[in-house]
Amino acid sequence: MNWKMTAKTILMQLHHKIRTFEAIDKKLVLVVQDHLLRYLRREFNFSHIADARQIDSMHFHAYMMNLGAEGKYELQLDMRASTDSEGIATCLGLRAEPHIGLDRIVRQLEDRLSGQTLFRIDS
Repeated sequence: MNWKMTAKTILMQLHHKIRTFEAIDKKLVLVVQDHLLRYLRREFNFSHIADARQIDSMHFHAYMMNLGAEGKYELQLDMRASTDSEGIATCLGLRAEPHIGLDRIVRQLEDRLSGQTLFRIDS
């Protein structure tokens, strides 16, 4: 697995999406294996990311896979952490992007609609 490319791609996607979630007052949760979160913490600037707080918009849930009873693997929550859009930008060493409002998102989606994508009822 190319850890560096995987981690960079995930963080860039989070960076692009988290402002939208904040604009509509929603949370985004990234569920990963504990190994990947440890890699992210080691290779990127995660020093500001702390234990999960309800007020944050971006949450990380890391699970570990353990060999349980009867030789079956089980998932176990290992760690929860959280941050916001500025925190994700800090992870990447970027400055935060300007706020994108819900009205702008709706306009961009409406601009992509054509007569072929609109719902219609044929009699």
